Amino acid sequence: MIEFELKARVDTLSPIRDALVARQARLDGSRREHDRYYNHPCRDFGVTDEALRVRRAGTETVITYKGAKMTGTRLKAREELNLVIEDGTTFEEILQRLGFRLTAEVIKHRELWSLGEASIALDEVEGLGTFAEVEMLGERDDTGTEDRIHALARSLGITGEPITTSYMELVMAQNRHAPF
Repeated sequence: MIEFELKARVDTLSPIRDALVARQARLDGSRREHDRYYNHPCRDFGVTDEALRVRRAGTETVITYKGAKMTGTRLKAREELNLVIEDGTTFEEILQRLGFRLTAEVIKHRELWSLGEASIALDEVEGLGTFAEVEMLGERDDTGTEDRIHALARSLGITGEPITTSYMELVMAQNRHAPF
């Protein structure tokens, strides 16, 4: 399955939250997520458009591999593999000993909502601002999923051009332009 995602910068989360409540969406939780991204020692994930993320949220640690973004879609779409692990600290030590390099960190406060087949995230990302994401799973050339995501986003008041770059890419771009 492919994860299709519409992400947009928003001025405030309150109207979207109100729309979710009005549509009887389910609040699945709220948490602080600390994401650490690693680069492979022998191939540059920036070139291959892949990502390896270690996400800590409370007591849970999830390792995520993200494949290259698919072309020919109006949204960000890519393969994503997740694995919950028991000891994130030891895993990160193993990565470093194998030559993987920490390349970026993203810290955010996230509200997770469910509405039908969609997952909605309301994010406050440190140093970047406020965003809303609508995600659905679909098959590789499934334009129907894209259409449903766009329609749901509009109905929730999520407007603006979809952002197809990841939070990691946004943080790295911001850091390259930061004054020294």
